[in-house]
Amino acid sequence: MGNAISLPNELEHLVDSLHMSNGLTSVFIEVLAISGSILAKTNREKELIIWLAQRDQAIVGIGTVGFDIDEMPWTIGYFEKEKEFILRVINSAMDGLGWERLSYEPRKDWVIKSLDKFRLMICTFDKENVNLNNYLEWSEIEEDDEWPTIPIGYPKCEKHDLYLSCHGCILCNNGS
Repeated sequence: MGNAISLPNELEHLVDSLHMSNGLTSVFIEVLAISGSILAKTNREKELIIWLAQRDQAIVGIGTVGFDIDEMPWTIGYFEKEKEFILRVINSAMDGLGWERLSYEPRKDWVIKSLDKFRLMICTFDKENVNLNNYLEWSEIEEDDEWPTIPIGYPKCEKHDLYLSCHGCILCNNGS
């Protein structure tokens, strides 16, 4: 089955979709969550990493976490800073930042190839392609919501020091 990450329809002719097996997808999301949790400083940066960490196949289900780049919770006002941050996260993940937190040794060549293609997709994506409805739907927090999409206060896992999503820690969920 696997997962795919794609550009919006109007850009898909520029870069082919990134297709990954379920196992590779899990590693891909985990190394991005690790790198992003180390690098994130602002609330927006933390929110972007939490959004990625929600693509946790151990909870959501295998083969169901693919997405289009325009589904990410981009904003117009901070788009360039958000894009720059995601590119730093990708580059740092490619350099192995935080990989020692994994309880296994991933196929580095496969992960780096996937991250490199993801970087190309992010570089191709521009502010004109942002779908503001995705951000508004994702970021709404109900006052009586016991399980908000963005955990209040941006807590981190005590064991792995990763930002928690509404699903908990992506590494704990995957047995690390």
